[in-house]
Parts: sequence; structure tokens; C-alpha cells
Amino acid sequence: MNTLFDGPVLVVAAHPDDEILGCGGTMARLSEAGVELHTLLMTDGVSARLDAIDADERRQAACAAARIVGSHEPVFHNFPDNAMDTVPLIDVARLVEGAIDRVVPKTVLTHHHGDLNVDHQVVHRAVITACRPQPGHVVKSILSFSVRSSSEWCVSDPGNYFHPNLFVDIKTTLSMKMKALEAYSTEMREPPHTRSLDAVEFESRMLGNSVGLHAAEGFEIIRSIS
Repeated sequence: MNTLFDGPVLVVAAHPDDEILGCGGTMARLSEAGVELHTLLMTDGVSARLDAIDADERRQAACAAARIVGSHEPVFHNFPDNAMDTVPLIDVARLVEGAIDRVVPKTVLTHHHGDLNVDHQVVHRAVITACRPQPGHVVKSILSFSVRSSSEWCVSDPGNYFHPNLFVDIKTTLSMKMKALEAYSTEMREPPHTRSLDAVEFESRMLGNSVGLHAAEGFEIIRSIS
């Protein structure tokens, strides 16, 4: 695989299911290649809902999805769901810094800065803060991913649009991504919702076709040091 993915990889996501929607196929490819994968999830992803499912059920789904794509069991935090903008950014960044100290990742994957969901925006900023390019910092590459029903629903400002410039071939691991999303069955919707299984698969195939592949996931390279 691309040398951007050498060494341990840390995925930092706001809600359980964001990690699979954003980069589940890539995670599976990395695991198959022997790359160590870690996942940090910042909220329970359900407590802001009037019809919220049990948070333990969502965590169990996240653990099942991690096993499918070959990641270590996720580390869960309890920031307020869909209200992370009420928390001082430094508190979120410090937890990311703690994960970096523990995992020592060479690459961090996280949310796109322009997503509609405010938690995604805060997590992106926290990762950038935690990965300030100080001399000797262990993180060499930071990549952002898109999440269905957030990235494409961004405010209509050109600076908020997700423009992938790195494409990962997931032809052989798309089925694993879809299986991991089935573990999150309570989060998936029926077509024609943008977060349906059909829409996720269609996006993967269309994105792949746009660069001559059968299926792909796209990333924006935020920073990479070789």
C-alpha cells in the first residue's frame, strides 16, 4: 500500500459508525497488509436522540465492526453527543494526544473539516491541534475522510466541500466494509437515504470508477512528511 499508511494507524472519529463509513474498506486492507490499527471514538453517538438506543448496544456494534475490519477494540469516550462544541477544544485535543502517546501512530485518519455535523468539525480541529508539527512529532501523515449524510450535506461554501486527492483501492475489501456496516444496522437507513447500504456501495464503486478502479475510498491529504 501507499507509504502514507506505513506503521501504526490511528482512526479518530466522533461517533461509532463514522470510522466504517469513512474508511472501513481501507482499514480492512491495512489489516490484511499487517498494519496495526487503532480506533478512538469520542461520543456514544446516540444520547442526543429522542429515540436513542442503548449506548452499550452501540459500543457492542463498534467492537463487532472493529473485529470485522481487523482493528484493535475501539477506545470509547463520553463527550456530549452532537454537542462537542460545548466542550473546550483543549479537552478533546488532550485525549487525542493521549491516544497518540499510547499508539505512536505514523498516520492519523479523521473527519473532514467541512462536515455538517458539529462533532465531526470539533474532532477534526482536535486532531490538527494534537498533531501540531513540532520537531520529532511521531505523526507523519494526517488524512481526512468523508462520512455519508454529513460530508455531502455541508454548508454550500466551496471551502467546505470534500475533495479527495488520495484514493485507496477497496475492491477486495468492500464486502468487509459492508459487513461491518451491517453490525451498525440501527444506524443504516433504507434507500434512497444517503446513509443506506445501497448508497454506500454505490459511492464506493462510483468513486473507484472515477479513477479507474472497481471500488475506492477517498481521502484528503492534510499533511504528509516523508
